[in-house]
Amino acid sequence: MIEVHHEKVWFSGCVQGVGFRYTTMQVAREFEVTGIVANLSDGRVELEAEGNARVVEAFIKAVEERLHGHIRKVERASGKRPAQFNDFRIQ
Repeated sequence: MIEVHHEKVWFSGCVQGVGFRYTTMQVAREFEVTGIVANLSDGRVELEAEGNARVVEAFIKAVEERLHGHIRKVERASGKRPAQFNDFRIQ
């Protein structure tokens, strides 16, 4: 299997109930990325994105820029792994 760049991002702040996941999905359509965005029970939003490392980085930066007024803290973890997503969706 071909490995892809994988990034997991956790956003804290006023990130639930403000259209964060929907906006993230709209931004994802502008990039060649796959993955998911989901609300967590602790009030954070988790984003997983796969694809070319530069494209994934640009996608995450675009999400941060588009939603900067809602984000207080960003935590990230990245690596390589076999692709696990076929599209980008809200969970």
